[in-house]
Amino acid sequence: MDSVTVSALLAAAAMAGWVDAVVGGGGLLLLPALLVAAPGLPVATALGTNKLAAIAGTGTAAVTYARRTRVDWVVAGPSAGLAVVAAGLGAVLAGSVPASAYRPVVLVVLLSVALFVLLRPSVGVVARPGRRARVRVVVAVLVAGVGIALYDGLIGPGTGTFLVVAFTALVGADFLHGSAMAKIVNAGTNLGALVVFGVTGHVWWLLGAAMAVCNIAGAVLGARMALKRGSGFVRVVLLVVVLALIVKLGLDQWRAA
Repeated sequence: MDSVTVSALLAAAAMAGWVDAVVGGGGLLLLPALLVAAPGLPVATALGTNKLAAIAGTGTAAVTYARRTRVDWVVAGPSAGLAVVAAGLGAVLAGSVPASAYRPVVLVVLLSVALFVLLRPSVGVVARPGRRARVRVVVAVLVAGVGIALYDGLIGPGTGTFLVVAFTALVGADFLHGSAMAKIVNAGTNLGALVVFGVTGHVWWLLGAAMAVCNIAGAVLGARMALKRGSGFVRVVLLVVVLALIVKLGLDQWRAA
């Protein structure tokens, strides 16, 4: 791999770290970049190498958020614990589910998220603690720690975005605090998947380590910007990322048809 290609991947890793720290969805940038840069690279190896870079960024962002804002550990803690196991299971199954099987489902979910955020502009702008009933907390933990984490191990892109929306819709967090919880859970999903990909030999360690350094730099910048600018800024980035995911998956579905 030549120096220009490596430089492009490092730049993509830094941008992915920024996006992941603010709202999630950095895999939308980094996974395609890996697959384009190394055409013969197995999908599982691209996923594993992406996880090595991503865990560095999400871990850094999680620490930054935890130090500078309040985190709902009753929701985030159990979700992160379950996420390690569920994402590991997803990584075991990665490659066994064809893209054609999940792409339409993810598209529908993303369209629903975009409509939800657009049609309910007040959601996520301020916290709604009245929604934080015990049943909703349990549902949020299961959705984030099992459902979304399993998806992250299987596929990955958009996980952080789904987590932010889940915490906002289910337990009434604002976008900023929802993003803080999402980073903690996302660090758990990345860890679970990375262990499995590493054990099975599907991690490009040298390249992944270099991308991890750049991912951390982007994550620090993104987390600080989100903390400084607040929930309104996170909402705008969320919409941009969701719409970008919809366009990408829609084009993939059209090409596969």
